[in-house]
Amino acid sequence: MGDPKHSRKKFENPPHPWQHDRIQEENEYLKYYGLRNKKEFWKAKSSLKRIRGQARNLQARLRYGDKQANMEKENLIDKLRAKGYLKGQENTLNDILNLTVENLLNRRLQSVVYHKGLSHSPKQARQFITHGHIKVNGRRVTVPSYIVGREEEPTIEYHDSSPLSDELHPERREEETSPVTIPEQMRKDKEKERFNRRRR
Repeated sequence: MGDPKHSRKKFENPPHPWQHDRIQEENEYLKYYGLRNKKEFWKAKSSLKRIRGQARNLQARLRYGDKQANMEKENLIDKLRAKGYLKGQENTLNDILNLTVENLLNRRLQSVVYHKGLSHSPKQARQFITHGHIKVNGRRVTVPSYIVGREEEPTIEYHDSSPLSDELHPERREEETSPVTIPEQMRKDKEKERFNRRRR
């Protein structure tokens, strides 16, 4: 059972500690999503692995005509749709297998606050959340990794007691930004860097 004082680890460490491509990929995700450390990224990857493992298991059971598997499939799809991982009304197990770690990271409260235009950067979004400036569904949430459900997303705003609730506060930002993928953001950064070099 284990010691109740020490909860079990919720992520898997990389199989090899020194892989250049993997380390570079992790650093990019930390930069663009404003993650505190690599454990947060590993947790997202482990969650994705579990979700996709469930989908593969259900696919195998459905091939053998397991009726229970069909009900479990609908429950899994409904659960992922409620969390915002899946979009649309008609989803299949293939849609679950096509999920990426970005789909999970974009549903973190930290990412949603930034994309809704409530902060200037993901790191600032993290600061606002941990300092109690953000409320979800009428209650203060101070956990940046909180997964925002589809129905909760429109309720995210500044807390009433926060100085940021004042429209004239200098740190307020009004424009929304659409979520981008890491490869797309890397391409934009490289184009910007190339343009700056030409100007010099």
